[in-house]
Amino acid sequence: MDTLNSAKNITVFAPDNAAFAKIPAATLKSILANKAELTKILTYHVAGARYTPAELASGMKIKTLEGGSVTPSQMGSTYEINTAHVVCGNVQTANATVYIIDTVLTPPSS
Repeated sequence: MDTLNSAKNITVFAPDNAAFAKIPAATLKSILANKAELTKILTYHVAGARYTPAELASGMKIKTLEGGSVTPSQMGSTYEINTAHVVCGNVQTANATVYIIDTVLTPPSS
């Protein structure tokens, strides 16, 4: 995804390997074969601004590059994006803030 490499000040909600393992093999194969659907899912995991843990804890909806939005929340020391748990977060890279999540997020159906 060249878009992610060139984008400035984004937040990426990156599924870990276990998140992909939760998807049935036939479903994953179908998604990978459909470029439009794959792009929709990938861009649903990216927000057009950097978000801090405090902003996630506020519960404000975050608009994604896909066009939909995700809802972050915090309970105690645990953060979630929609229903995905944040495994590791607030990792700073040159152009992004990254949160590793345990579930692949599914954009709402159009």
